[in-house]
Amino acid sequence: MPEKIALVTGAGTGVGRAAARALMKAGYTVVLAGRRKEKLDEVAAEGAREGGKSLVVPADIADPQSIAALFATTKRTFGRLDVLFNNAGVGAPAVPLEDLPFDKWKAAVDTNVTGTFLCIQEAFRIMKAQTPRGGRIINNGSLAAYTPRPFTIAYTATKHAITGLTKSASLDGRPYDIACGQIDIGNAVSPLTERMATGDGMLQPGGHKLIEPRMEAEDVGAAIVYMAGLPLSANVLFMTVMATKMPYVGRG
Repeated sequence: MPEKIALVTGAGTGVGRAAARALMKAGYTVVLAGRRKEKLDEVAAEGAREGGKSLVVPADIADPQSIAALFATTKRTFGRLDVLFNNAGVGAPAVPLEDLPFDKWKAAVDTNVTGTFLCIQEAFRIMKAQTPRGGRIINNGSLAAYTPRPFTIAYTATKHAITGLTKSASLDGRPYDIACGQIDIGNAVSPLTERMATGDGMLQPGGHKLIEPRMEAEDVGAAIVYMAGLPLSANVLFMTVMATKMPYVGRG
């Protein structure tokens, strides 16, 4: 069976870490991309102890040159790319809309939108040219793409943009056997969601705060493996994986 190559951005912690380990367990060789090499090395070591194979490539998804180098290394090393999980993302301070600093807005856009677009673009170039042709791209969306939280305009706007990227990439990839889908995650355990379970919890639309239930990131990893393992004739366009008891359905 030919070696299957997957690339996971933001692979050092949280959902990215769980997805990378799950893909390794499923037999993929995983390119581990992220800003902190020591975290990527930890994931690589964990995977190796379970028989998994990986390649650590430090990369900053907010830097176009770093993205180009990441995909060039992947192509040079393996000659192909079968799965891309666009997971890397950042939030912004939870402040009133008018008080959000421009640099925090720009950081969210640069990583969550532009970085994701550039990764999709690089993946298309590889997947269209390789033999056998095609591949799968999975974008990390969010329930914020449908229902925002208070004081999250940068994160919410960029996750709306991810949905647009997913739909366009799905359409544009269709003639080339490139399937593109999106996983919308609600309250998975990660550094980004730590504040949900600490202190007074998260601000709710009614103005009160609430500790919110979270689910294990490994549950998201299992969903990624399912999406990745489908034949290219089938695609999960959108999947929602959320903590069962989080305040979302029925307005909490």
